[in-house]
Amino acid sequence: MQSEVHGIARAAVLGGGLMGRRIAGVLCRGGIDVTLYDVVPSVAISAAAEAHAIADLAREPGKLSVADTLEDATSEADLVKEVIIEDLGAKQDLIAAVTECNPRALVATNTSVLPVTKIAETAVHPERVLGTHWWNPPDLIPIVEVVPGARTAPETVDRMVQLLQALDKTPVRVCYDIPGFIGNRLQHAMWREAIAMVASGVCDATTLDLVVRGTIGLRLAAMGPIENADYVGLDMTAAIHEAILPSLDCSTSPNPLLRELISQGRSGAKVGHGFLEWPVGTREDAARRLDEHLRTQLANHRHLTSEIS
Repeated sequence: MQSEVHGIARAAVLGGGLMGRRIAGVLCRGGIDVTLYDVVPSVAISAAAEAHAIADLAREPGKLSVADTLEDATSEADLVKEVIIEDLGAKQDLIAAVTECNPRALVATNTSVLPVTKIAETAVHPERVLGTHWWNPPDLIPIVEVVPGARTAPETVDRMVQLLQALDKTPVRVCYDIPGFIGNRLQHAMWREAIAMVASGVCDATTLDLVVRGTIGLRLAAMGPIENADYVGLDMTAAIHEAILPSLDCSTSPNPLLRELISQGRSGAKVGHGFLEWPVGTREDAARRLDEHLRTQLANHRHLTSEIS
């Protein structure tokens, strides 16, 4: 469809989990032929079904197939999108294998926190490797953070930005490889303080989430933190910081309460218990609620994508 614009006709998506299958759907929806590969064949098959559902929203989607081997998936690909577990060694091994099999491909890792430079160390051509952090759910969230490693070529970044724009995404350039990039640094700074307040007894977890959803959560889609600081006045912002920053949590390791919950087997919605209780079906209900909310937000705030260049 748009291969003359972004130069990508065939893509391989490695990893058929929640992110991989939906990214595959977006690529295919954009007119790119996509091959899915997962080390568990049944996962790749179920991933292809969900990717098809996303791609079928387009008038002329690309072709979608499932490969039996890594070589079959990647040998002819113009783009290889790695979407496996957040484990540095596993990503390095995979990137090394991919770039040996296909040294000409553009290779994008979907890490959300790991250093792109480290991931690319094993690549045959690290100048062709970069990070593209898609947010969950990737078919709905428009922003994709584009992150160069220390040896990523500028033209690699440019090509990826052009591709993402052609897919109707909103690529943002992260100027250098920093843990967590932009969004996750902001998100986890808030999570650190949220967990610290629950741990110290300021409020319970339900109350904390209610306050966030009913205050800053309502504003953030319309006004980001820097614009908000300007809006209320930088003098007031500085005064508030003088009063509040000394008392904010500044831990450099996970909160003891977080570690305690994990040691008790309360690791979150996937097992039915975390900070909150998750009866059967509530995790799926939360996913549907999130999707519906995002669709409404995007319908009301399409101007956001045009404001970011």
